[in-house]
Amino acid sequence: MKNKNSIYKIVTVGLLGALVFVSNYLSFPIPVPVGDISRIHLGNAFCLLAGFVMGPIGGGLASGIGAMLYDLTNPAYIASAPFTFVFKFLLAAVCGLIAHKGKITGNMLEEDFTITVPRSIVAGICGSLTYIVLYLAKSYITTVLAGSAPEAAAIALATKAASSTVNAILAIIISVPLSALIRKALKSAHLTTK
Repeated sequence: MKNKNSIYKIVTVGLLGALVFVSNYLSFPIPVPVGDISRIHLGNAFCLLAGFVMGPIGGGLASGIGAMLYDLTNPAYIASAPFTFVFKFLLAAVCGLIAHKGKITGNMLEEDFTITVPRSIVAGICGSLTYIVLYLAKSYITTVLAGSAPEAAAIALATKAASSTVNAILAIIISVPLSALIRKALKSAHLTTK
């Protein structure tokens, strides 16, 4: 049974990573006056979903790998790929840690996972806020290091903050009910161990 669960975990992390990768292509670019580009996309919804389904470690790996691979296939984001891996890993890890009540290895496949809607929302908000803070701090620092005035960097940051907030809201609205549906499907397919 242990090997069967390991295979399910590996496949689930790979599947969620692929969903994160593909969902990043579903986006709308937002012009930013200084620095790189920003966009509204569905990638963060699947990063949160990975945290809900696979917990902090598996969800973090799926999110980080899927988002980093997207960056590596897009010339506009290649330089940000290492940061993306860390930031998206932490987005899902924080969400998963809260959703799974502090269990580092918690995931929907191995435990009698129950979560209330308020806890899901809090997990999604905390994961999203973690990402937003990291992303905005990195954006500000890189814009200033590239030679922009701090005031110009702050103006560009306002646009990125707005698009990041919209991404966070969309991610929570999509991932919270979707994670509940996935848990129900896993139980009815007898893919959980309890």
